[in-house]
This record gives sequence, C-alpha cells and structure tokens, in this order.
Amino acid sequence: MSNIVHKENPQRASVLQHVSQNVRRLRHAADLSQTALSEKSGVSRRMLVAIEAGEKNVSLSTLDRVAEALEVAFSDLIQAPDAGDHSRINELAWAGDIPGSKAVLLARANARREVELWEMRLEPGDRYSPEPDPEGWSVQLFVYEGALTLILDDEEKHIAAGEFFMFASRQSHRYRNDGGVAVCFVRTVVI
Repeated sequence: MSNIVHKENPQRASVLQHVSQNVRRLRHAADLSQTALSEKSGVSRRMLVAIEAGEKNVSLSTLDRVAEALEVAFSDLIQAPDAGDHSRINELAWAGDIPGSKAVLLARANARREVELWEMRLEPGDRYSPEPDPEGWSVQLFVYEGALTLILDDEEKHIAAGEFFMFASRQSHRYRNDGGVAVCFVRTVVI
C-alpha cells in the first residue's frame, strides 16, 4: 500500500501536520462533521480523527477519497496551509522503505483541455524559441541534467538540475543552454 510519509520518518512532520490542519480546516469550511465526512468519503471516522490529530500513517488513496469528498485537489491536503503560491507544492508525499525512495509533488495547474508532456534536450550553445501560447496556457519545467537558462520576455531565469519552474506561456519565452554539457528537462504544457 502506498502511504503518505510515515510518522516515524523525520521528513514526515511537516506533511502530516499540513494534512492534519488542512483536513480540519476544509472540513469546517464545508460545514461537515467528522461523521458526515466519513459517510461522504467512505473513510472511517476513527481514521479521520487520527488524520486530523496528525497521528495516522495514511494511504494516498485514502487522502484521494477525503479530497474528493471535500471537493478539493489532493494537493490542497498536503500543501502548507499558509503557502502563498498554491500552484507550487514541493512537498514530500511518500517515502519508501529503502532510504532515497520518494515521491515529491512539485506543482499543480488547472487544465481546460489537455496536458502535453515533453522530454527536451539542448546541447551546449543550442536554444529553443517557441511562439507564445494562447491566453490561459502555462508551462512547468523540471531540469534533471545540466542547467537551463529560461528567458521570459527579457528576464533570465537559471534552473539547475533538480529544480523546477512554472510560468504563464502567453509571454515571450526562450530556452537556452549556456553550459558546457547537455541540459535535459521535462516540459509540461498545460492547455
């Protein structure tokens, strides 16, 4: 079973606290008792009490059911409640039994029709200059090798391996490799 980060894991404290605070806050906002949320989600009241207390190692599928019952996104449950940018999550959501195994929810975006997932590689000195996209489109980038220079209008952003960045793609944007090795990244276009 895929569980959210286990409570004995030192990295779990923040995400379980976020889940605890968010479930309680969103349940109150929806004017639901724990019993009503239990009935609506199919999750036992005992489990909901433990989740809200931050004491329970909970499965990702259980959190999905709670999110659906609260009519919110999964990311609304694990993100820091005081986060300023609700599209940028960057929270450890799962850790495996073997150190180093993990799942980090980096970001979310609303899609009206579809999402395109692109694997891209730019050799040293190369560039990619697409046309601006229609209003409402956005791009999410995750660099996994090298370093990418992203030019938004006339502002340069440098994204290193292991980092991600999101932007509204209706503006002028260009991708460039200023380094001495290839840059490899995933480009997700949210339409």
